[in-house]
Amino acid sequence: MEETIWEHVQDFFEGAVFVYGTTLLVVYALLAIMSLIAITRFKRREKNIDDEKMLGSPIAPGISVIAPAFNEGLTIIGNVRSLLTLNYPHFEIIIVNDGSSDDTLEQMIVEFELVKVDFAFSARIKTQPVRGVYKSTNSAYSKLLVIDKVNGKSKADAVNAAINIATFNYFLCTDVDCILEKNTLLKLIKPVMSEEKKRVIATGATLRMVNSCDVDEGVITRVRPPRQILPRFQEMEYLRAFVLGKMGWSWINCVPNVSGGLGLFDKEVAIKAGGYDHKSFGEDMELMTRMVRYAYDNKIDYAIRYIPITLCWTEGPSTVKIFMRQRTRWSRGLSQLMFAHIKMLFNPRYGRMGLIVFPYNFFFELLAPIIEFLGVIYYIVLICLGMINWHFAILLLIFVYTYSIMISTTAILWDQITFRYYKSWKEVASLCVMPFYEMILYHPMIMVFALRGYYYFLTGKKHTWGNMQRKGFNTTAAKMATANNNNTQAVK
Repeated sequence: MEETIWEHVQDFFEGAVFVYGTTLLVVYALLAIMSLIAITRFKRREKNIDDEKMLGSPIAPGISVIAPAFNEGLTIIGNVRSLLTLNYPHFEIIIVNDGSSDDTLEQMIVEFELVKVDFAFSARIKTQPVRGVYKSTNSAYSKLLVIDKVNGKSKADAVNAAINIATFNYFLCTDVDCILEKNTLLKLIKPVMSEEKKRVIATGATLRMVNSCDVDEGVITRVRPPRQILPRFQEMEYLRAFVLGKMGWSWINCVPNVSGGLGLFDKEVAIKAGGYDHKSFGEDMELMTRMVRYAYDNKIDYAIRYIPITLCWTEGPSTVKIFMRQRTRWSRGLSQLMFAHIKMLFNPRYGRMGLIVFPYNFFFELLAPIIEFLGVIYYIVLICLGMINWHFAILLLIFVYTYSIMISTTAILWDQITFRYYKSWKEVASLCVMPFYEMILYHPMIMVFALRGYYYFLTGKKHTWGNMQRKGFNTTAAKMATANNNNTQAVK
């Protein structure tokens, strides 16, 4: 009798996992096809739109660029200078010093000749108190506005404070450690201006690792794959997620979220949806979900667009400790999102969000680490009991391993063939090697850290920003300083 029950359990589990895995593989294949179509159409449209004409266009909407900063003294000056190099007719830069305990604010005051000014604004979104607003006495920095506020213990609270003060109808949210391509605003506003039938409430673009790239005065001068192993895995993952995943979803207007590192948003819809949730660990996903809910509830025919070109470079964690902290936060945020908006799951009232996006996030994002972990435990038990079918297990492993390599390599090569960010194919080859090791080295960490985030969600660990311990960029100035120091040491 016990053997019969175990056989039923075994048949059910293996059948369920087979259906689950097959569905996921089919979804990835469809995303690859849709991404190919979307990128091809994007390239065709780009040829017909002149960026220079947009720069001189009187109807180009103004954009407020928002970048919160918490203890970013190591890189703050270079990053602000990078933002000031953006190429667009009407924009402002809003840096939010979210109660930093280091010299982040003091450095900006000195470097950009800032003074505290009286600044009237309406706090439509509740945040921690603003202690002061600073503007520069130097006309060269007239677009710069710095907010100093009490620490809100979240990026969301800092961005909300900037949204309250922002002048323009669209805002771009980024991280202060990110470096943006100079035409970022031009590229992101194009879908807003060219869409005739729908209201574009958000646009995003590809992110890459800035680790090992050359940076001069806040501008990327040479793109390289990261030399360190962990950031290089992240580069591969980002390309797969953005070029293949989000571009595929964009083609059917089912983008699940716009990255917190780079996203352009309709300010009116964002405010009416309540702004960022300061209690959320996945504030970018949460805001996007509530904006879509608001659009459906108010009969707004909306669109969320992604573009495949890289517009943002971010410093990826280079140590396992910091990487663990980041991914634990992300998975905890996903748990919060699904729990808070579970009524949207399979709810036809919310259209594609309820019938496609939420089911995908629930089954293939939220449940995936749990199913993978149970699968590992299941096969360990089978091995211990001597009940495993080795022939079938090895064939399945080879198939999944090969398929994952194919998907990741396709994303890397498609990005390089289309946009050629790397100067040599040797660099591309160094990145294409990473999928071969992903299943062994990288993916197990992702699974464990995701489960850690779920555990923290269930137990209610205290919400904090966390210290990301930035190393700074490989700047020309830094290399010259290092060379001078080495020469001095040699003379001594």
